[in-house]
Amino acid sequence: MNGTAIAAIYRNEMARFFRTLAQSFISPVLSASLYFVVFGAAIGSRIDEVEGVSYGAFIVPGLIMLTVMTQAISNASFGIYFPKFIGTFNELLSAPLNFLEIVIGYAGAAATKSMFIGIIILITSFFFVDLQIAHPMAMLAFLVLTCVSFALFGFIIGIWAGNFEQLQLIPLLVITPLVFLGGSFYSISMLPPVWQTISMFNPVVYLISGFRWAFFGVADVPIGLSLLAIGAFTAACLGVVAFIFKTGWRIRQ
Repeated sequence: MNGTAIAAIYRNEMARFFRTLAQSFISPVLSASLYFVVFGAAIGSRIDEVEGVSYGAFIVPGLIMLTVMTQAISNASFGIYFPKFIGTFNELLSAPLNFLEIVIGYAGAAATKSMFIGIIILITSFFFVDLQIAHPMAMLAFLVLTCVSFALFGFIIGIWAGNFEQLQLIPLLVITPLVFLGGSFYSISMLPPVWQTISMFNPVVYLISGFRWAFFGVADVPIGLSLLAIGAFTAACLGVVAFIFKTGWRIRQ
């Protein structure tokens, strides 16, 4: 394992993040604040509790997940697409690196960025709601796993994308709707039975449910299924990345 090369890629990606530090943090904080005002205050005033948790606090895990997933995907996809676009990625491929070292550098930086933003939103939430974290270590573990898995997914999107518009296609048309329909701002048990069954086919339900369990000790699905879902998703993404580098799909121009 070439640690020097991994560190070089990682530092380069993180430097780009810190160059735009203000907008990287201010935008998520403003968005989170608006969600708390609209959902927590306006809707929360009409919904006292959900599964024994105040509605303002109940939406915090879903809001963090929404931001973390989209940020991990966008950072990873842009981070790998831009070198492809300007042609410097070919130099990286010609270097004595294996695919795992390249992925760790790019996906690791994207996961770190999204985790920073997730923590910032968590800190912001304490200014709006009375929040208790029942299982802090489990919360951190779910946050890290989600950041890593969706950074890998974003890496795949960056390899697949043929232009800048396609970088936004999957997050806008697939990920964001799945998160909103995955129990981000409500409990699956509040839905009619038919829609509860349909929701079980949404993989994001398991991630949000597990993350919410770490906060409040309540979940829509068993915690074991949540861990299995995120583990399977991470393994699938790694498998796809390995296939891409083995076959050269979309990376050999």
